[in-house]
Amino acid sequence: LLQAKAPSTESSTKASAVEQFLGIECSSETKCAEAEGEEPSKSVEKFLQFSCYIDKDVKYLHTGLKNRLSENIEKHSPSLGRDAQYIKSMAITRLPGYITIQMVRFHFKQKEAVNAKVLKDVKFPVMLDMFEMCSTEMQDRLRPARTQFKEYEDWLVYQASTVKGKGKTEALRAEREAQDGEGHEDWWFSEDVGSSNSGYYILQAVLTHKGRSSNSGHYVGWVRQKGDTWLKCDDDEVSPIHEEDVLKLSGGGDWHTAYLLVYGPRKLPKVRGQKTGSDETPAAATENMETS
Repeated sequence: LLQAKAPSTESSTKASAVEQFLGIECSSETKCAEAEGEEPSKSVEKFLQFSCYIDKDVKYLHTGLKNRLSENIEKHSPSLGRDAQYIKSMAITRLPGYITIQMVRFHFKQKEAVNAKVLKDVKFPVMLDMFEMCSTEMQDRLRPARTQFKEYEDWLVYQASTVKGKGKTEALRAEREAQDGEGHEDWWFSEDVGSSNSGYYILQAVLTHKGRSSNSGHYVGWVRQKGDTWLKCDDDEVSPIHEEDVLKLSGGGDWHTAYLLVYGPRKLPKVRGQKTGSDETPAAATENMETS
């Protein structure tokens, strides 16, 4: 319904605003592990959310997301004339400006005939970097914006280091505050409004589930308001909380456990300490003259 009622912007070729701002595209290759001579099949797959599968080795969100890009499947092999093992590999070719991640915590236990919940603690970050999950071509497209972010980070650390007792922590705080300001560079590719041109994201919202079954329990929304201040939306009760408390929703018990994560674009301020001739101080100008 939302896709039908929310059209994309005039400059976009996407069918709807949902696809434009949330659509993920991946190149897919499926290769037979038992017949090297068999031609692999290739396709393009599209999603509106990214799934994080949780197993005994997944302790961090990044690991679960990478595992989603490779899987073993069994299907009929035309060259062998029987079912065989295949390896399916995917790489992201289009990142949306906003990315929704589902923590796959519910599974059906056939023996008990119940929908059980995976309570395992899986840490998720405030800033998410999707670079490693992209194709080589996509990584090359992301590099220019990422270089600008690196230069900006270095400038923030330098600025913070000039004040006694402050350093990287203060720089990170300044960067977070800049996210809420005005005057940012475009976070999309010019030919694809609604995409991400850096692969960097900032956590914007979390949906949690409290309980051990998908058939019961309680859902609560947690939304970033400004800086490191969040709002806990528990039915009709809304209360402010600190970002540190949101990061504790990673699981490990019967407390509220993250089920859906929504990340938005990390924004690069237009004004970020760039050097210009008019900005040069008299002292700096004198120094440049002495060294030239």
